[in-house]
This record gives sequence, C-alpha cells and structure tokens, in this order.
Amino acid sequence: MKIDIMTLFPEMFETFLKTSIIGRAVSDKKIIEINTVNIRDFSKDIHKKTDDAPYGGGSGMVMSFQPVYDAYLYLAGKLDYKPKVIYMSPQGKPLKQEKAEELSRLEHLILLCGHYEGIDERIIEEIVDEEISIGDYVLTGGELPAMVLTDAVVRLVPGVISPGSGIIESFSGNLLEYPQYTRPEIINGRKVPEVLLSGHHGNIEKWRNEQAVLRTRSKRPDLLE
Repeated sequence: MKIDIMTLFPEMFETFLKTSIIGRAVSDKKIIEINTVNIRDFSKDIHKKTDDAPYGGGSGMVMSFQPVYDAYLYLAGKLDYKPKVIYMSPQGKPLKQEKAEELSRLEHLILLCGHYEGIDERIIEEIVDEEISIGDYVLTGGELPAMVLTDAVVRLVPGVISPGSGIIESFSGNLLEYPQYTRPEIINGRKVPEVLLSGHHGNIEKWRNEQAVLRTRSKRPDLLE
C-alpha cells in the first residue's frame, strides 16, 4: 500500500513515520510506502507563498489552488489510475472503524492536509474524492488528522500486525474491547478475574463477550443503538 501526504509541514511526520508499528511497516517489513510532499515546493510565488485573502472578505487566509493542484499532478499526473484523494476536514464524515477497514484495502491513498481558514473550493471539486473528519472540533491543520487516519488504516493492512491481533478489539462488531490484564496477578488488592486464570477457553470467551457488552453499555451506549 502507498500513502502520499500533501502538507505544508512535512517535518511533523518525521518521528511518526519512524516509530512503533508504522515505522516497522515502512522500514523493516516494507509493506507500506508513505511519502510526504511539501506543497510549498510547488508554489510559483517568489516567496513560496501558498495562501491568499478570501474573495468576499473575511478574516484569515485561504490555501491557493495552484500549489496544491501542482503537487497533486506531481503525485498522480502520470499514473494510469486515479488514487483516492482524501481531504482531512472538520466538514468531512466522521472517521469510523469501517471506513479504516475500507481504505486499508486500497493500493494508493493521497491525504491532503489543509491549513488557515480552509482551501480553495475548486481543489475539492477538482481532485478530492472524500472528506474525512476525526471529530467535531477544529485543529490548526490537517497533519494530526492525517496521522490518525494513517495509523488507523496501516495497522489493518495484512502483515503489519500479527495475525489475529486486530480481530477482537474496540469497535469490532460495534462493541468496545473487554478488560485486559497482565502480571502480577494482584495489584493494590485488585485481583485478576478468576475466569482468566482458569484455563477454560469457553468460559473465558463467554466472560469476554459479556464484558464487552457491559463496557459498551456503560461507556458508549450509542454504539448499541
């Protein structure tokens, strides 16, 4: 799988792309290819400016069409297919596990990180296939949302994590994950549930399913609606 990230601040991704599961998938296993492209490099302005005042007035600046579009052409202009382009935007549909699973099956994604007061609408009309939000709040730019989406998608690509690790976890089957424990058996008087020490896999599985439902009902009842 290949992911290209169009951004004004590629340096924000340097540690992210070298760390933990993402780093191993990129550098060690070479299952994923992730590239950052600096939109500013494609500006034709002598000062590498990438924004301008909005038509109609108003506060703030708007990302300009030209550098963003040229950066896109650099990535996709010579391909014989169109990669799926996602604009990270608070106006997009909320990111769900099902969407991450859907995107993990694609061969090529381009993530566009916005900034300032937004981006020229014609970029969205010309190249964007989908807008995705990571929550109902506004950030200073699309870089953090792009990292969140990348992490959620990459870990689902076959071979990135060990087989079975992602089968039963939060949001699988619209349930939160059951409680997890590890050694030592007793901490500050709190003991690991006996069923987990029993070795009876049927009873353990039943307990985990029950706990997943109880936890979801307590913390996220909306998932059960």
